[in-house]
Parts: sequence; structure tokens; C-alpha cells
Amino acid sequence: MQQNKELRQAWDFVEHTGTSIFLTGKAGTGKTTFLKAVKEHSSKRMIVVAPTGVAAINAGGVTIHSFFQLPLSPYIPGTSIKDRFDFGKEKRRIIRTLDMVVIDEISMVRSDLLDAVDSVLRRYRDHTQPFGGVQLLMIGDLQQLTPVVTPQDEELLRAYYDTPYFFGSRALQQISYVTIQLTHVYRQQDQAFIDILNHIRDGQPTPADLAHLNERYRPAFFPKAEEGYIRLTTHNRMADSYNETELQKLPGRRFVYTAKIEDNFPEYSYPADVRLELKMGAQVMFIKNDPSGHHRYYNGRIGHVVALDEEHIHVKCPGDDEPIEVEQQEWENTKYVINERTRVIEPQVQGVFRQYPLRLAWAITIHKSQGLTFDRAIIDAGLSFASGQVYVALSRCKSLEGLVLATPIGERSIIRDGRVTDYIAHQQEAAERSISELPSLKEEYYRYQLLDLFDFTTLFSAQQMVHRTLLEYFHGSPKLTSYHSLQLQTLKEKLMDVAYKWLSFIRAQRPEALHEADFLDRVKRSAGYFLNVIEAETGRAIELTKEAQGQNAKGKELLEERYKEWWLAYLAKDKLLRRMEEEPFDVPTYMLAKQESMLDAMDVVAPGSRTTRVRRRRTTADTPFDDAPGKPKRERKPRQPRQPRGTTARTTYEMLLAGQRPEAIARERGLTLGTIYGHLARYVRSGMLSADRIIEASKVKAIRHAMAQLPERPTVEDVKRVCRKDISREEIYLILHSI
Repeated sequence: MQQNKELRQAWDFVEHTGTSIFLTGKAGTGKTTFLKAVKEHSSKRMIVVAPTGVAAINAGGVTIHSFFQLPLSPYIPGTSIKDRFDFGKEKRRIIRTLDMVVIDEISMVRSDLLDAVDSVLRRYRDHTQPFGGVQLLMIGDLQQLTPVVTPQDEELLRAYYDTPYFFGSRALQQISYVTIQLTHVYRQQDQAFIDILNHIRDGQPTPADLAHLNERYRPAFFPKAEEGYIRLTTHNRMADSYNETELQKLPGRRFVYTAKIEDNFPEYSYPADVRLELKMGAQVMFIKNDPSGHHRYYNGRIGHVVALDEEHIHVKCPGDDEPIEVEQQEWENTKYVINERTRVIEPQVQGVFRQYPLRLAWAITIHKSQGLTFDRAIIDAGLSFASGQVYVALSRCKSLEGLVLATPIGERSIIRDGRVTDYIAHQQEAAERSISELPSLKEEYYRYQLLDLFDFTTLFSAQQMVHRTLLEYFHGSPKLTSYHSLQLQTLKEKLMDVAYKWLSFIRAQRPEALHEADFLDRVKRSAGYFLNVIEAETGRAIELTKEAQGQNAKGKELLEERYKEWWLAYLAKDKLLRRMEEEPFDVPTYMLAKQESMLDAMDVVAPGSRTTRVRRRRTTADTPFDDAPGKPKRERKPRQPRQPRGTTARTTYEMLLAGQRPEAIARERGLTLGTIYGHLARYVRSGMLSADRIIEASKVKAIRHAMAQLPERPTVEDVKRVCRKDISREEIYLILHSI
């Protein structure tokens, strides 16, 4: 029950707040399982990165250095690294529309590396916010693997950082983030062994712990081959030497299996040996889970080669009646791209590594054992050199009975880093406060997204920068410069001042009032008002400014850059307001609309000359305050219907009556499925359309049943959580907004 509560809290912070999270926990507590669940079920746009190639492959992501295009040298805070961040269009599109960055194995990430990530995100998103305003999900255990710091790097970074650990990051110290610790251990069942591991993890083993543990010290232990013991060593050379010695002892011929590598797969990310050398009787370990679904083997399972030739390998594992015929498997090196049809961030395969999922396993390093589970292991940790190394080795074992010590473990072997201990103690106190505030954080996240919809600071600032450039470099265009001065004043009065009052009004409302139908209707009308203003005022200014002429090369280059930023901000906000004028506001709908609006805008504002096609529309509308409490309503002026690209709800309705499914309508009209369902919800609500004409009757019944189990005003995500897995968010949205 406690574990379910912890996972639920972690999920709520990930999905329903903008708060960053450090998810930690002992070995075997389900951190990797949670990461998989987030990737499969979260509605947020995310990328998954890790500090090493192997960790990235295991997490189904990419390395931090490759995605953010960072050099391997240390990052010095405040230094200019613009040339190193010269990203292509696709990478910029991904970063501009990210909701969350997931960093696996965060304990191995150095503080300067995290600050370098902050620099990239600020540059391509919001330079005023740490990490560009992106939510972080950091997963790892500080008591296990530590960051690698060479003496040279340490000397260079000492002047800027108190600690190399990720929590020393200057950017991270500027944000509030919650620490959630998973406590239920799945790997071990023996409570006495769990207690010993916990004490060693904390760096405080008792004399009784060490005595009990050292009962497993057997220096002359030589296991039988069929028992499947694996030796865990501190250094690569020890593991390699041991494996080679044992392989040489076996009679018979060596068989060499060479990996096939296609396209782009960097050497540092190789997940297996390029040359796998085996003999009959060799002890091996599977390094990948069985993809067939038959669960014949898993990452970390030990066995012995019982038959082999140039093209076949058979491995028998303890407890199995029959050997496993091992087939070659594939690992993919991916990069993130945006699917142009679905607009979803997806991994795209750049290269493939094909090899038998095996490695010699008389011995492996403790570092490479991270994340694995063994029934039997010989721990050779006498030369441990890093904090957490002994804990990682011991915690790979399922039980104390399956563990043998090649060297005794004393207090000196348990290396403890006081900086980590102090940090964890501080974070536990902060985590309790944050978790108690979760309900209010959810509401604040909802309010934050509302405020973001009506925040025009980026747009206004972008035009100010264009105006400043004109004043400085374009002296031959006095009329245009004067026009911008007057136009900025008009924008201040009609846009910024009205938005300021409207945002103040939103901030003053009770949380429950922001969900009421009258308020949400006002949100739609407000979107219409501000849309009118920016199209009438900013749209005209953008068209006029594209004709600006100047002789100064630097000025022309600067205007080109600032003009594109202004144009991009305008298009993105214009498209977003159009969407939100039509659809009821909720967080998933808004975030999807915002992402798609930015993608559409970036497709238009491609590198090149200032070429615009600004869509114009009506220029009169009421402000958001025309029906505020205590203020008489003004008579609204009649609006002319607009049908850009045929986006009226009526068109959707008629296409459905003609026999087309919502998915087909969305494809034909170039709209999102959410928008189509938003159109149809109006007709279901009015009684002109039956919900089961759009959705299967059994699904309608299931959705309504799920809603009946929830409190009033459930969100789409609330219903999705308790609904059948085959029911989509769009289908829930339709029912939720049609009653």
C-alpha cells in the first residue's frame, strides 16, 4: 500500500503539476518500472536522456551530450557556447514544444552538465526561467553510482561548484523540486538482509551487520559450473582477466561472433561485445530481456553454453529442463524527431547494433551490474574506490544465502560521502512539505496554464526589440520607426494593459471558480478579444516591417533574426488563441493546442528572408471584463463568421453525418482529433447528435460508469485513470464536455 501511495504521488507530480521531481529509492524499488509507465501513459511531450550510452539505450532514450549537443569538456558557468548549440530545425522544434525532460541515472550527472542543459533550454525556450521552464523528472539513487570527475576536471570546476553531484547545479538551486523516495524493495524478501543493505546504503552499518555479512566470507570458494555464480569486481581489468583465464581453461575450439553494425551507432554506446568469444561450457549472462514474450531469459540471467557452431548458440540455465536457442537481437540508436502526421515526439532509429545478447559472465564489474539481479554472486569489493560501490554490489543479490564474499567487508570498505548524506536529509524534510501541498500545486498548475494563455510578454518584447533595431540601424525608414512607436503604445493600451487586468482577475479567483462554466465561457470570449487585437495591430505591423530596407549589414542581419522571433511569437499566439476561442479550457487541451500552435508557427517561420502572409480578421471585440460582476454589459457588435480552412464545428458535423469517422475528418481537414471531438461535443450537448453514433455504446457506458466513481468536475485524466485502457482521451473528452 505504501509503495502504491508513493507511485501515485510521483505520478500526480509528473502529470498534474509543473513541479520538477527527483525520484529516488533503494536498489530494486521500481524506479525503472516507473520510468516505463511514464513513457507509456503520460500525456506530456518528453524526451528521455541519460549520462552514458549504455544507460541511454537501456532507458530507451539518448545521451545527454548527443541530444543537447554538448562537448565532453567541463561546462564553465557564464561562458559563451553559442557555436556549440547551433541546432537544426528539427531539434529546435522539439525543444520549443517540450513539457518535460526525463534524466535517468541522475546520480551520475555532474553539476556542470546539468547547468549546460539549462543553458540550451534557456536559449531555445524561455531565457528568463531555469531550464527554459521545462519540468524535470530526475531518476536515480545517490547512494549507488556517482559522477565521474577526473583530477583535471575537479581542479577546473572547484572554483564554481561545491560538489560535482547534480544537486550542486546552479540552475537546479533556482527551482523548487520535490524528492519522492520509493521504499518498498521488490528484489529481496529477507528482512534481515534488507536491513543490512539499508544500513550500508546509509553508510552506517552496525558491528552486527558486518559480522553477519562476513559470515559469507569464503576466500577459497570455487563454485561448481552448474551453480551459476558470477563474480562482481571493482575494476574492468580484473573482470576481463578473470573471464579470459576461465575461458582458456575450457577445452575445445573458440567461436567468434562479430556484431553487425548498421548506419550510425557510436562506439561508446555499444551495448554488447563487438567480438563475442565463446567455447562449449562457457558461463554467460544474458544482457537483454527475451523479446518473444515467452520469458525464457532476462537481463542478468546466468547460464552455460551447451552447444554452439558458427551460426547457433544454445544456453542452459539452472532450473530449466531444456536449453535456450539464442537468437541475435537488435539494439537501436535513436534520435528524437516530430512525427509530421501525429505531431508527437518519437524516437527515430539512426543505427542498429545486432549481436547475440550474451557476454562472458564468470565476472563483470560492479558498475556494469547496475540494474541487474542475481541468484548467486561472488562479491570481490576489497578494492572499492567509490561511494556506494559496495552497496551496489551487495544489492544485486536476491538473498544473503546466494552471496559469497571473496574479500571481507569492513567499515573502511563502506565509503560514505557526507555531502550526499546532508543533501538527502535536507530533501526529505522538503519533500514532506511539497507532498502535503500536492492538491494546491495541482490547482496552481491549472491556474498557471490559464495565465500563460493570456501572457503576451514574449510577443510585446519581440516587437520592442524589432523597434529598437529599426531605431539604431534603419535611419532611412523614419515613417516605419514612427509607426512602430505609435503601434507599441496602442498595443500597450489595448493588449498589455487589458491583459494585466484580466490576469489579475484570474489570480484573485478561488480555485473552484476557475472551473465553473461561466468563467470558462469568459475564457473563450477573452481569447476572441485578444485575437482580434493582435491580428488587427501586430499583424499589420509585421506586414509593413517586412519591407524595411537598410544599408548596414549588421543591422540587416540583426533585424532578420529579431523579426523572425517576433513573427514566430505572433503566429504561435494567434493560432493558440484561435484554438482556445473554440474549445473549452482544460490543461491537456491547452497544452496540446500550445504545442501544435508552436509547431505550425515554426513550419511557417523557416530560415530565410522576411516573407509573411498574415491572416487578418475582424477588428472589434469586447474585453474580458465586459460582463464582470457589478459592471453593466455592453451590447455586443455582430461578428462576421470566419471559416479559415473550413474549421467550423458545422463542417465537422456535416462530414460526420455524411458517414466519415472523426479520425478521417481530422486527417482530411488537417486538424487534431481533439479539435474534431470538441466540435462534435457541441452537437451531442444540444441533443442534435447521439454520443453512441460517434463512440461505441459499450465505451459510452464505461466512460459514464467511470465518471460516476469520481467527484464533481473530473478532468479527462481523472476519468482516463479509472477507465478501460482501450478508451482514448478524445472519447472521454467528448462525453465529459457533452453533459
